[in-house]
Amino acid sequence: MLELPILTQTFERDTIIELSSPAIPERKLYVETYGCQMNVNDSEIVMGVMNKSGYTITNKPDDADVILLNTCAVRDNAEKKIHERLDHLKYYKKRNRDLVVGVLGCMAERLRGDLLEKKLVDVVVGPDEYRSVPELISRAFTGEKGIAVKLSRVETYDDILPLRTDGIAAWVSIMRGCDKFCTFCVVPFTRGRERSRALSSVVDELKILRDSGFKETTLLGQNVNSYRDEQSSKDFADLLAACARAVPEMRIRYTTSHPQDMSDKLIETQAEFENICNYIHLPVQSGSNRILKLMNRTYTIEHYLERINTIRELIPNCAITTDIIVGFPTETDADNTATMELMREVQYDGAYMYNYSPREKTKAWKMGDDVPNEVKTERLSAIIEQQRIISGELNQKTLGTIEKVLVEGASKKNQTEWQGRTDSNKIVIFPHNEHGGYIVGDVISVKINRANSATLFGDIVE
Repeated sequence: MLELPILTQTFERDTIIELSSPAIPERKLYVETYGCQMNVNDSEIVMGVMNKSGYTITNKPDDADVILLNTCAVRDNAEKKIHERLDHLKYYKKRNRDLVVGVLGCMAERLRGDLLEKKLVDVVVGPDEYRSVPELISRAFTGEKGIAVKLSRVETYDDILPLRTDGIAAWVSIMRGCDKFCTFCVVPFTRGRERSRALSSVVDELKILRDSGFKETTLLGQNVNSYRDEQSSKDFADLLAACARAVPEMRIRYTTSHPQDMSDKLIETQAEFENICNYIHLPVQSGSNRILKLMNRTYTIEHYLERINTIRELIPNCAITTDIIVGFPTETDADNTATMELMREVQYDGAYMYNYSPREKTKAWKMGDDVPNEVKTERLSAIIEQQRIISGELNQKTLGTIEKVLVEGASKKNQTEWQGRTDSNKIVIFPHNEHGGYIVGDVISVKINRANSATLFGDIVE
């Protein structure tokens, strides 16, 4: 699954939904989210559950009666950050002895009771037990610590409407779990086996988002290509088409795809609908067939390149990004060279590149971690630099083109400039004119006049 940098759930104001009989009307919840987009959506599910139980959502930990950390366990570094953050939260616990602190998500599932041994942590909840959060927190206020980490074969939360803040883009989970069992990945052990939401429930949620003013949605799954509505036998291509037809005003994206399951039908469906973005994230992980076999990725580089060629043939302007793991057990210089050669051949628009991190319970854990850290670092630096050059060269090709940009708001670096995103997921910066006639959520035309490896720059055209 594509991983995001640490994300703290922040809001312009406290979010309050009126309830007929709130259980605990005065208590406030603060949530921090770490890891992938699935965790972002999970936090919204938890906030929806808690809000229904009478809690208001605050963006200030100082004001909170409950602080929840929604965690990631994909890499060791992600878990280290959570332990560091828990140490920081001791400050709030000292100020408010009644404060309840909880750990949610994949790290909670993986470490379980070990987390409760920390005096600070009151509640530990795995990804399939979010319905139990209000009850566990209620008990925690009486001094009773609680844990709920049982994995489910049926839970999809399809009856829970995630609590989202004001915005124009939303994440929508269409399935949970993973059956692939890549040897490096802990997800099947922390999120369980695959199960999909009903097609109709996904479509209905997108309609609600559209009616609420959202302009873009990303369909989420550990492997969306294996989505299947059991009742109707509809696959992911069918779901994607149904969503595109239901909300033609919205941009639709999806992540993450597995190369083995990237069908012609899916690519053809994406090419058919204008509101399905010309963007595909297709993790390759390594350019070496030997390493791919050790990873249990179930495809070869030859198959992967055939899929890339089909995408380029049917969706000529499609941007393609990937994931790459450096330093997998037994990786040689030749394996690393094969990865770099693949990157040059495919010409990715972007890549998420990481050093291999051993995770307990996975098969790769038993292989050892025999690539020295300094070798990993050297290889990763070379791969990152090569991708920077490739991205820069591809972005230079956009100079002089006119891009349709979804306006997101003010640029973080310069308030006199605004930013938006193309359907190929490239960030565009353009001058802001208060009387320009556009607002957040509009799609405007921008002529690109400058670019670097990460960003496009341009001027609005009428």
